[in-house]
Amino acid sequence: MYQSLKDYIDILDTSIISNERKSILEPLIEYIQSQMDNNGPINLNLICTHNSRRSHLSQVWAQTLAFYYGIHDIQCYSGGTEATAVFPKVIDTLIEQGFQIKAISECRNPVYAIKYDENANAIIAFSKSFDDSFNAQSNFAAVMTCSHADENCPFIPGANQRIALNYEDPKLFDGTPQQTEKYKERSTQIATEMKYVFSEIAKD
Repeated sequence: MYQSLKDYIDILDTSIISNERKSILEPLIEYIQSQMDNNGPINLNLICTHNSRRSHLSQVWAQTLAFYYGIHDIQCYSGGTEATAVFPKVIDTLIEQGFQIKAISECRNPVYAIKYDENANAIIAFSKSFDDSFNAQSNFAAVMTCSHADENCPFIPGANQRIALNYEDPKLFDGTPQQTEKYKERSTQIATEMKYVFSEIAKD
């Protein structure tokens, strides 16, 4: 793992997560643990309305924290109820936090290769619907990262479990002096919670 990213993760303090929030994260821990215990695939599809901010941050941090804790048989995807584009501030925030990111397709919906380790496969990030062929089509957990998608998408075909985490949208601060701070705050929250989730997984 890139040293700057590892250093960032090392100092994330999971003790700040409230007991109420830990209870919300528990179903995700139980799902991952159950799949591991039964030698099943661990596929997570992180879903938000536009697949532009929270779902990508969640996908990237889930994949990265799994690697950090030595859990390699996991694939994290993301999707939305509609496709738009990854919001550029998400990319800027992740670079600041230690990821190496390259745009591999420049268009209205750019495709990014996001790397957390020199030798691990890059996370491929672009905006898409949750049922896009790029994503797992069956035997996955649908992890809802925003309340709008959770409320307006009651059925996710192929999912064997549905889990609601729901994060506040940093989009509320777009174009304001607080934008950079709020994107970093949301990314850090998600990273901290994913660190907690994967720290709770028993590998033996």
